[in-house]
Amino acid sequence: MKAKGLVLSSSIVIGALSFAGQASAASAESYEVQQGDSFYKIGQEYGVSIDALKEANSRTDNMIFTGETLQVPVAGAEDVKGAEQAVSDEDKELLARLVEAEAKGESYEGKVAVATVIMNRVASDEFPDTVKDVIYEEGQFSPVDNGTINNPASQESKDAVNEAISYSSISKGALYFYNPDKASSSFLDGKDVTTEIGNHVFAK
Repeated sequence: MKAKGLVLSSSIVIGALSFAGQASAASAESYEVQQGDSFYKIGQEYGVSIDALKEANSRTDNMIFTGETLQVPVAGAEDVKGAEQAVSDEDKELLARLVEAEAKGESYEGKVAVATVIMNRVASDEFPDTVKDVIYEEGQFSPVDNGTINNPASQESKDAVNEAISYSSISKGALYFYNPDKASSSFLDGKDVTTEIGNHVFAK
């Protein structure tokens, strides 16, 4: 059983080890971007990670354009998608509701980062083993305490969860995330900030 990590106040939320996946690609093929495509959608179709797609096309942001040609790495044997398969539909729905409650009003990128932090904690030896246990760990999330986690999730939050489960590294290895306007902690003072997205600061 994994050891329980330090419990923080409910306004400070959690993280863990980087959950970024890297595709093993010996070659690549060309793909013309269609209307409505995204790195996530293309990655799902070809079975490669978002990070691998971005790296193959020297991209640092999520912008792609209809009609442009992208290089899609051919997934190798080490490019796994098992994490997505291991998360039940029930857990995805629960995580999407948490993302909606914690990051409502934030950008899509911010929602993905929040969801990624939760998945990171599941992968860490310091925290519980399942999405449900991570979310319901005592004292971690204010939406659990105030009941807003029971509100429906938007489609954008659901999409953000799917992208996070597909090994997005948008949180850059963040161990924690928090809103500095709503929370402060001496515990976080010595942590390295990995990125800031919207109102949230991500740190490890």
